[in-house]
Amino acid sequence: MAPERLDKLLSKCLPLSRSELKKAARAGLITLNGEAVSDLSVKVDGNADSVLFDGKKVDTDEFLYIMLNKPKGVICATDGRGEKTVLDLLSDELKRSGLFPAGRLDKDTTGFVLITDDGDFAHRILSPKNHVEKTYIAALDKPVEKEGIKQLENGITLNDGTQFLPAKLKALNDEKTVIEIKICEGKYHEIKRMFKAVGCEVTELERTVIGGLQLDRNLKQGEARLITEEEKSKID
Repeated sequence: MAPERLDKLLSKCLPLSRSELKKAARAGLITLNGEAVSDLSVKVDGNADSVLFDGKKVDTDEFLYIMLNKPKGVICATDGRGEKTVLDLLSDELKRSGLFPAGRLDKDTTGFVLITDDGDFAHRILSPKNHVEKTYIAALDKPVEKEGIKQLENGITLNDGTQFLPAKLKALNDEKTVIEIKICEGKYHEIKRMFKAVGCEVTELERTVIGGLQLDRNLKQGEARLITEEEKSKID
């Protein structure tokens, strides 16, 4: 990360305006390598310098990668237009400008949402050609028949011409009403439409894994945390 002005760096890492940052600096709330800073034009190296705001370390990494356990009723968007978004669930310590959800879950779908400000990384894991699998647990209103499973595993084409790539399925109960399904696309209502095509309605849907990284079950719905570098390497 190239050195940049402290105010510019902080405006990316904190949900504060430039005027609010100046006010905080005058109050002695911003320190650089242990010393209070009043001149926010000073150049800093986000990788080497220690920046604290009100006694708490500011995460100055170039990009953030966040795991969120999404609850129902929240949309995957940066602007909810009056509705609560996944970004609204983030704590102040995790918020910064430029964050967005990498891929979407339906409003009533729960589970793993990756939030980042790294556009290249997001594109890489979302592109079907890169075959980054996403794993879901689907509860169905009725058992899925063997022929339906075969159709989905071979790739299915809907009556409207929409094509879905082959999926991997595994029944998680004897009744075959709870199914683990792995896909590498992200088309609109994809899993619900796939199961509907073979005569089943999805009643509950949760995303549990992106790539090789599983949702942290210590995260309650609505909670989020940073993804470590080791965990990030498991995604793509």
